[in-house]
Amino acid sequence: MSVAIVTGSAGLIGAETVRFFHAKGLTVVGIDNDMRSRFFGEQASTSWSRAELQASLPRYTHVDADIRDASAIDALFARHGRSVQVVVHTAAQPSHDWAASDPATDFTINANGTLNLLEAVRRHCPDAPFIHCSTNKVYGDTPNRLPLVEMDTRWELSPEHPWAGKGIDETMSIDSSTHSLFGVSKVAGDLLVQEYGRYFGMKTACFRGGCLTGPGHSGAPLHGFLSYLVKCAVTGAPYTVLGYKGKQVRDNIHSYDMVNAFWHVFRAPRSGAVYNMGGSRHSNCSMLEAISICEEMTGRPMNWTYSDQNRIGDHIWWISDVSRFQADYPEWSFSYDIRGILKAIYEAETERSGKPG
Repeated sequence: MSVAIVTGSAGLIGAETVRFFHAKGLTVVGIDNDMRSRFFGEQASTSWSRAELQASLPRYTHVDADIRDASAIDALFARHGRSVQVVVHTAAQPSHDWAASDPATDFTINANGTLNLLEAVRRHCPDAPFIHCSTNKVYGDTPNRLPLVEMDTRWELSPEHPWAGKGIDETMSIDSSTHSLFGVSKVAGDLLVQEYGRYFGMKTACFRGGCLTGPGHSGAPLHGFLSYLVKCAVTGAPYTVLGYKGKQVRDNIHSYDMVNAFWHVFRAPRSGAVYNMGGSRHSNCSMLEAISICEEMTGRPMNWTYSDQNRIGDHIWWISDVSRFQADYPEWSFSYDIRGILKAIYEAETERSGKPG
Protein backbone atom coordinates (compact mmCIF):
# COMPACT_ATOMS: atom_id res chain seq x y z
CA MET A 1 0.00 0.00 0.00
CA SER A 2 1.34 3.43 -1.01
CA VAL A 3 0.36 6.15 1.46
CA ALA A 4 0.40 9.93 1.05
CA ILE A 5 0.21 11.97 4.27
CA VAL A 6 -1.27 15.43 3.80
CA THR A 7 -1.34 18.03 6.59
CA GLY A 8 -3.99 20.72 6.50
CA SER A 9 -5.96 18.20 4.47
CA ALA A 10 -9.30 20.03 4.59
CA GLY A 11 -7.85 23.37 3.56
CA LEU A 12 -7.60 24.76 0.07
CA ILE A 13 -4.31 23.20 -1.04
CA GLY A 14 -4.57 20.24 1.31
CA ALA A 15 -7.95 19.11 0.00
CA GLU A 16 -6.85 19.59 -3.60
CA THR A 17 -3.78 17.46 -2.81
CA VAL A 18 -5.91 14.75 -1.23
CA ARG A 19 -8.18 14.52 -4.27
CA PHE A 20 -5.29 14.63 -6.76
CA PHE A 21 -3.14 11.98 -5.09
CA HIS A 22 -6.18 9.79 -4.34
CA ALA A 23 -7.10 9.93 -8.03
CA LYS A 24 -3.59 8.73 -8.83
CA GLY A 25 -4.19 5.58 -6.77
CA LEU A 26 -2.59 6.41 -3.42
CA THR A 27 -4.16 5.84 -0.03
CA VAL A 28 -4.33 9.25 1.65
CA VAL A 29 -4.11 10.04 5.36
CA GLY A 30 -5.14 13.61 6.14
CA ILE A 31 -4.22 15.57 9.26
CA ASP A 32 -6.46 18.55 10.03
CA ASN A 33 -8.05 19.90 13.23
CA ASP A 34 -9.86 22.90 11.66
CA MET A 35 -7.66 25.52 13.31
CA ARG A 36 -8.80 27.82 10.52
CA SER A 37 -12.11 28.30 12.32
CA ARG A 38 -10.18 29.39 15.44
CA PHE A 39 -8.06 31.80 13.41
CA PHE A 40 -10.81 33.44 11.37
CA GLY A 41 -14.20 32.38 12.76
CA GLU A 42 -16.84 29.89 11.68
CA GLN A 43 -17.15 31.46 8.22
CA ALA A 44 -13.63 30.14 7.51
CA SER A 45 -14.18 26.64 8.92
CA THR A 46 -13.06 23.78 6.69
CA SER A 47 -15.44 21.24 8.25
CA TRP A 48 -17.51 21.21 5.05
CA SER A 49 -14.42 20.27 3.05
CA ARG A 50 -13.50 17.48 5.47
CA ALA A 51 -17.01 16.06 5.20
CA GLU A 52 -16.82 16.08 1.40
CA LEU A 53 -13.48 14.24 1.39
CA GLN A 54 -14.68 11.59 3.81
CA ALA A 55 -17.92 11.06 1.88
CA SER A 56 -16.41 10.87 -1.59
CA LEU A 57 -12.98 9.23 -1.28
CA PRO A 58 -12.90 5.56 -0.19
CA ARG A 59 -9.14 5.49 0.46
CA TYR A 60 -9.09 8.65 2.56
CA THR A 61 -8.63 8.54 6.34
CA HIS A 62 -8.96 11.69 8.41
CA VAL A 63 -6.91 12.24 11.56
CA ASP A 64 -7.99 15.06 13.88
CA ALA A 65 -4.51 15.86 15.23
CA ASP A 66 -2.42 18.95 15.93
CA ILE A 67 0.97 19.06 14.24
CA ARG A 68 2.36 20.70 17.39
CA ASP A 69 1.76 17.42 19.24
CA ALA A 70 5.05 15.63 18.56
CA SER A 71 3.95 12.39 20.20
CA ALA A 72 0.75 12.15 18.17
CA ILE A 73 2.59 12.90 14.93
CA ASP A 74 5.33 10.37 15.67
CA ALA A 75 2.76 7.68 16.51
CA LEU A 76 0.91 8.31 13.25
CA PHE A 77 4.07 7.98 11.17
CA ALA A 78 5.21 4.93 13.13
CA ARG A 79 1.88 3.26 12.32
CA HIS A 80 2.39 3.65 8.57
CA GLY A 81 6.19 3.45 8.45
CA ARG A 82 7.77 2.97 5.06
CA SER A 83 4.36 2.65 3.40
CA VAL A 84 4.45 6.45 3.40
CA GLN A 85 5.58 7.43 -0.10
CA VAL A 86 5.15 11.20 0.14
CA VAL A 87 4.33 13.90 2.70
CA VAL A 88 2.69 17.14 1.59
CA HIS A 89 2.74 19.75 4.36
CA THR A 90 0.13 22.48 3.84
CA ALA A 91 -0.97 23.06 7.45
CA ALA A 92 -0.14 26.54 8.73
CA GLN A 93 -1.24 29.67 10.50
CA PRO A 94 -1.47 31.78 7.32
CA SER A 95 -2.18 35.38 8.35
CA HIS A 96 0.07 38.41 9.02
CA ASP A 97 -2.52 40.03 11.24
CA TRP A 98 -3.48 36.96 13.25
CA ALA A 99 0.18 36.15 13.97
CA ALA A 100 0.62 39.49 15.72
CA SER A 101 -2.32 38.69 18.02
CA ASP A 102 -0.80 35.39 19.19
CA PRO A 103 2.88 35.05 18.21
CA ALA A 104 3.46 31.87 20.24
CA THR A 105 0.68 29.94 18.54
CA ASP A 106 1.75 31.21 15.13
CA PHE A 107 5.38 30.19 15.65
CA THR A 108 4.69 26.81 17.19
CA ILE A 109 2.41 25.85 14.30
CA ASN A 110 4.57 27.11 11.46
CA ALA A 111 8.01 26.29 12.87
CA ASN A 112 7.71 23.65 15.60
CA GLY A 113 4.96 21.79 13.77
CA THR A 114 7.11 21.60 10.65
CA LEU A 115 10.02 20.32 12.75
CA ASN A 116 7.83 17.59 14.28
CA LEU A 117 6.84 16.39 10.82
CA LEU A 118 10.39 16.42 9.47
CA GLU A 119 11.61 14.40 12.44
CA ALA A 120 8.80 11.87 12.02
CA VAL A 121 9.68 11.44 8.35
CA ARG A 122 13.38 11.09 9.14
CA ARG A 123 12.66 8.36 11.71
CA HIS A 124 9.98 6.36 9.94
CA CYS A 125 9.99 6.99 6.15
CA PRO A 126 13.23 8.81 5.25
CA ASP A 127 12.93 8.09 1.53
CA ALA A 128 9.54 9.81 1.23
CA PRO A 129 9.68 13.25 -0.45
CA PHE A 130 8.67 16.08 1.90
CA ILE A 131 6.84 18.82 0.00
CA HIS A 132 6.36 22.03 1.96
CA CYS A 133 3.97 24.91 1.32
CA SER A 134 6.14 27.88 2.21
CA THR A 135 5.30 31.46 1.19
CA ASN A 136 6.72 34.45 -0.62
CA LYS A 137 6.48 36.27 2.73
CA VAL A 138 9.85 34.70 3.59
CA TYR A 139 11.28 37.63 1.58
CA GLY A 140 9.66 40.14 3.95
CA ASP A 141 9.10 43.55 2.44
CA THR A 142 12.24 43.39 0.28
CA PRO A 143 10.06 43.34 -2.89
CA ASN A 144 8.88 46.84 -1.95
CA ARG A 145 12.37 48.16 -2.72
CA LEU A 146 11.99 47.23 -6.37
CA PRO A 147 11.63 50.16 -8.79
CA LEU A 148 7.90 50.38 -9.45
CA VAL A 149 5.98 52.49 -11.95
CA GLU A 150 2.41 53.62 -11.26
CA MET A 151 -0.04 52.70 -14.03
CA ASP A 152 -3.77 53.42 -14.32
CA THR A 153 -4.90 50.29 -12.47
CA ARG A 154 -1.70 48.77 -11.05
CA TRP A 155 1.86 49.16 -9.97
CA GLU A 156 4.31 47.59 -12.40
CA LEU A 157 8.00 46.76 -12.28
CA SER A 158 10.18 49.19 -14.17
CA PRO A 159 10.90 47.80 -17.66
CA GLU A 160 14.62 48.46 -17.11
CA HIS A 161 14.77 45.96 -14.26
CA PRO A 162 16.12 42.48 -15.17
CA TRP A 163 13.09 40.80 -13.57
CA ALA A 164 10.57 42.87 -15.54
CA GLY A 165 9.75 40.21 -18.10
CA LYS A 166 9.31 37.27 -15.76
CA GLY A 167 9.02 38.24 -12.10
CA ILE A 168 10.88 37.73 -8.84
CA ASP A 169 13.23 34.75 -8.65
CA GLU A 170 14.73 32.80 -5.77
CA THR A 171 17.91 34.90 -5.58
CA MET A 172 16.07 37.68 -3.72
CA SER A 173 17.46 38.05 -0.18
CA ILE A 174 15.36 37.11 2.85
CA ASP A 175 17.55 39.28 5.16
CA SER A 176 17.29 42.87 6.44
CA SER A 177 13.57 43.29 5.89
CA THR A 178 10.30 43.49 7.81
CA HIS A 179 8.63 40.11 7.53
CA SER A 180 5.70 40.29 9.96
CA LEU A 181 5.72 37.63 12.68
CA PHE A 182 3.96 35.28 10.26
CA GLY A 183 6.77 35.74 7.77
CA VAL A 184 9.35 34.95 10.46
CA SER A 185 7.66 31.72 11.51
CA LYS A 186 7.37 30.65 7.88
CA VAL A 187 11.06 31.47 7.29
CA ALA A 188 11.92 29.13 10.17
CA GLY A 189 9.90 26.30 8.67
CA ASP A 190 11.24 26.97 5.18
CA LEU A 191 14.87 26.82 6.36
CA LEU A 192 14.23 23.65 8.38
CA VAL A 193 12.87 21.91 5.29
CA GLN A 194 15.88 23.01 3.25
CA GLU A 195 18.29 21.92 5.97
CA TYR A 196 16.78 18.47 6.35
CA GLY A 197 17.26 18.11 2.61
CA ARG A 198 20.86 19.29 2.58
CA TYR A 199 22.12 18.06 5.97
CA PHE A 200 20.32 14.71 6.18
CA GLY A 201 19.98 14.08 2.44
CA MET A 202 16.19 13.90 2.58
CA LYS A 203 14.12 14.67 -0.51
CA THR A 204 12.61 18.06 0.26
CA ALA A 205 11.05 20.91 -1.68
CA CYS A 206 9.86 24.34 -0.51
CA PHE A 207 7.23 26.07 -2.61
CA ARG A 208 7.29 29.80 -1.88
CA GLY A 209 3.76 30.51 -2.97
CA GLY A 210 2.13 33.83 -3.62
CA CYS A 211 -1.67 33.89 -3.61
CA LEU A 212 -2.92 30.31 -3.75
CA THR A 213 -6.61 30.16 -4.45
CA GLY A 214 -9.48 28.29 -6.07
CA PRO A 215 -13.11 27.28 -5.56
CA GLY A 216 -12.24 25.26 -2.44
CA HIS A 217 -10.98 28.30 -0.53
CA SER A 218 -12.77 29.33 2.68
CA GLY A 219 -11.86 32.99 2.30
CA ALA A 220 -11.93 35.38 5.25
CA PRO A 221 -11.07 39.09 5.76
CA LEU A 222 -7.59 38.24 7.07
CA HIS A 223 -6.70 35.56 4.53
CA GLY A 224 -7.64 34.46 1.02
CA PHE A 225 -8.19 37.77 -0.72
CA LEU A 226 -9.60 36.56 -4.05
CA SER A 227 -11.95 34.08 -2.43
CA TYR A 228 -13.18 36.60 0.12
CA LEU A 229 -13.46 39.32 -2.55
CA VAL A 230 -15.70 37.11 -4.67
CA LYS A 231 -17.77 36.20 -1.60
CA CYS A 232 -18.35 39.90 -0.97
CA ALA A 233 -19.17 40.49 -4.64
CA VAL A 234 -21.80 37.73 -4.57
CA THR A 235 -23.36 38.56 -1.21
CA GLY A 236 -23.01 42.36 -1.29
CA ALA A 237 -20.98 42.36 1.92
CA PRO A 238 -18.57 45.30 2.36
CA TYR A 239 -14.93 44.91 1.36
CA THR A 240 -12.02 47.16 2.40
CA VAL A 241 -8.96 47.64 0.21
CA LEU A 242 -5.88 48.25 2.35
CA GLY A 243 -3.35 50.75 1.03
CA TYR A 244 -1.25 51.26 -2.10
CA LYS A 245 -4.18 52.96 -3.91
CA GLY A 246 -5.69 49.54 -4.58
CA LYS A 247 -3.05 49.04 -7.24
CA GLN A 248 -1.06 46.36 -5.41
CA VAL A 249 -0.40 43.38 -7.67
CA ARG A 250 -0.51 39.67 -6.83
CA ASP A 251 0.02 36.67 -9.01
CA ASN A 252 -2.63 34.05 -8.32
CA ILE A 253 -2.32 30.32 -8.90
CA HIS A 254 -5.21 27.86 -8.93
CA SER A 255 -4.95 25.11 -6.32
CA TYR A 256 -5.03 22.47 -9.08
CA ASP A 257 -1.95 23.94 -10.78
CA MET A 258 -0.12 24.09 -7.45
CA VAL A 259 -0.89 20.48 -6.57
CA ASN A 260 0.01 19.30 -10.06
CA ALA A 261 3.44 20.83 -9.37
CA PHE A 262 3.60 18.76 -6.15
CA TRP A 263 2.88 15.63 -8.18
CA HIS A 264 5.77 16.33 -10.52
CA VAL A 265 8.12 16.72 -7.53
CA PHE A 266 6.84 13.47 -6.03
CA ARG A 267 7.68 11.61 -9.22
CA ALA A 268 11.20 13.09 -9.51
CA PRO A 269 12.24 14.53 -6.13
CA ARG A 270 15.36 16.53 -5.30
CA SER A 271 17.04 17.49 -2.01
CA GLY A 272 16.71 21.00 -0.60
CA ALA A 273 14.87 22.39 -3.63
CA VAL A 274 13.36 25.89 -3.39
CA TYR A 275 10.85 27.27 -5.88
CA ASN A 276 8.98 30.55 -6.16
CA MET A 277 5.53 29.43 -7.25
CA GLY A 278 2.55 31.52 -8.27
CA GLY A 279 0.57 32.61 -11.27
CA SER A 280 3.62 34.42 -12.72
CA ARG A 281 3.03 36.57 -15.78
CA HIS A 282 0.38 34.06 -16.82
CA SER A 283 -2.07 34.89 -14.02
CA ASN A 284 -1.95 38.10 -11.98
CA CYS A 285 -4.04 41.15 -11.12
CA SER A 286 -4.21 44.25 -8.97
CA MET A 287 -6.96 44.82 -6.41
CA LEU A 288 -8.66 47.32 -8.71
CA GLU A 289 -8.49 44.87 -11.60
CA ALA A 290 -9.91 42.04 -9.49
CA ILE A 291 -12.79 44.25 -8.35
CA SER A 292 -13.53 45.19 -11.96
CA ILE A 293 -13.69 41.53 -13.02
CA CYS A 294 -15.97 40.71 -10.06
CA GLU A 295 -18.31 43.52 -11.07
CA GLU A 296 -18.38 42.16 -14.63
CA MET A 297 -19.34 38.72 -13.33
CA THR A 298 -22.11 39.91 -11.00
CA GLY A 299 -23.34 42.73 -13.22
CA ARG A 300 -23.39 45.21 -10.32
CA PRO A 301 -20.98 47.47 -8.42
CA MET A 302 -19.17 46.04 -5.41
CA ASN A 303 -19.67 47.50 -1.95
CA TRP A 304 -16.05 48.45 -1.28
CA THR A 305 -14.13 51.18 0.48
CA TYR A 306 -10.50 52.21 0.66
CA SER A 307 -8.15 52.64 3.62
CA ASP A 308 -4.72 54.27 3.30
CA GLN A 309 -3.32 51.93 5.97
CA ASN A 310 -1.61 48.97 4.36
CA ARG A 311 -0.74 45.82 6.30
CA ILE A 312 2.74 45.78 7.88
CA GLY A 313 5.22 43.93 5.68
CA ASP A 314 2.72 43.63 2.85
CA HIS A 315 3.92 43.57 -0.74
CA ILE A 316 3.11 46.33 -3.21
CA TRP A 317 3.98 44.14 -6.20
CA TRP A 318 4.59 40.44 -6.39
CA ILE A 319 4.81 38.31 -9.50
CA SER A 320 6.71 35.02 -9.23
CA ASP A 321 9.30 33.89 -11.70
CA VAL A 322 8.52 30.17 -11.98
CA SER A 323 11.21 29.42 -14.53
CA ARG A 324 13.41 27.49 -12.07
CA PHE A 325 10.57 25.05 -11.47
CA GLN A 326 9.73 24.85 -15.16
CA ALA A 327 13.38 24.11 -15.95
CA ASP A 328 13.40 21.22 -13.46
CA TYR A 329 9.93 19.96 -14.47
CA PRO A 330 9.34 21.00 -18.10
CA GLU A 331 6.19 18.87 -18.45
CA TRP A 332 4.31 21.04 -15.92
CA SER A 333 2.21 23.95 -17.17
CA PHE A 334 -0.63 26.25 -16.08
CA SER A 335 -4.25 25.25 -16.59
CA TYR A 336 -5.89 28.46 -15.29
CA ASP A 337 -5.38 32.18 -15.88
CA ILE A 338 -6.77 34.94 -13.63
CA ARG A 339 -10.19 35.08 -15.28
CA GLY A 340 -10.49 31.30 -15.21
CA ILE A 341 -9.65 31.29 -11.50
CA LEU A 342 -12.18 34.02 -10.69
CA LYS A 343 -14.87 32.29 -12.73
CA ALA A 344 -14.32 29.01 -10.85
CA ILE A 345 -14.46 30.76 -7.46
CA TYR A 346 -17.56 32.72 -8.49
CA GLU A 347 -19.44 29.60 -9.60
CA ALA A 348 -18.57 27.77 -6.37
CA GLU A 349 -19.51 30.74 -4.20
CA THR A 350 -22.89 31.28 -5.85
CA GLU A 351 -23.67 27.59 -5.36
CA ARG A 352 -22.62 27.60 -1.67
CA SER A 353 -24.33 30.89 -0.83
CA GLY A 354 -27.53 30.21 -2.72
CA LYS A 355 -27.27 33.62 -4.36
CA PRO A 356 -28.12 33.80 -8.09
CA GLY A 357 -25.13 33.68 -10.41
